[in-house]
Amino acid sequence: MIPAAFAYARPTTVEEALQAIADGGDDVKVLAGGQSLIPVMRLRLAAPETVVDLTRVPELRGVREEGDVLVVGAMTTHSDVLTDPLLAQYGQLLVQATETVADRQVRHRGTFGGALAHADPAGDLPAVALALDAEFVLAGPSGRRTVPAAEFFVDYLTTALEEGELLVEIRLPKLGAEWGVRYEKFNRVAQAWSIVAVAAAVRREGGRITEARIGLTNMGSTPLRATATEQALVGADVSLEAVTAAAAMAAEGTSPSSDLNAQADYRQHLARVLTRRALAAATGL
Repeated sequence: MIPAAFAYARPTTVEEALQAIADGGDDVKVLAGGQSLIPVMRLRLAAPETVVDLTRVPELRGVREEGDVLVVGAMTTHSDVLTDPLLAQYGQLLVQATETVADRQVRHRGTFGGALAHADPAGDLPAVALALDAEFVLAGPSGRRTVPAAEFFVDYLTTALEEGELLVEIRLPKLGAEWGVRYEKFNRVAQAWSIVAVAAAVRREGGRITEARIGLTNMGSTPLRATATEQALVGADVSLEAVTAAAAMAAEGTSPSSDLNAQADYRQHLARVLTRRALAAATGL
């Protein structure tokens, strides 16, 4: 189908983008990679008055380091994430999850920030951001503000972005050699959305686990942390027994949906199984 008529703006700076959003009328949509927006516009499930295209804003692309933090521009494509040397060294959890996103064509156009702002709980990257305690830098008419990942995802397809704001960059902690990471995903066919997935990062000292961060994909209306499992792992020996016992608590506090792909109880089972697999890989077992 053909989208409804709309005005089109293609700014080259963040300031121009914010002005275009302010001037765009009552219904403005921001175009990042377009992998979610364009299909719904073609089906006329969305008919924005104005589309603001961010693909010509160079300051929104790329990865840089600031001390112990990696800063990823919101318009950095999935393909660029997969080839960036800083992320290869310090952001392997994000790289592993991005490798599972759709197909090569989608990864070439889709963007890190676009996937996060879309906030689909079945998407692979929101749970990674949550597990890493990422910070989201938002720009708006009143300036810039920083929102932690735990507060950014509000509800299904809903974020803390306010009217007139843009997600401009995501700040992630560097994970050094003492960290082990793993992204485990279960889907029915290749390149499909996650039925359930688990993002795990584990810090080890000697033979003990000193910190664990675990994000769950598609286990509620937003990405979730497996907090009971995280707490059970702190101070535990690096052993299959400890990992198995902690993973058994991964579904606590979750409220997954039932749909054509899986019932809620099956998703909870998958969360436990995938958490055990992810933790075993992250700890080198």
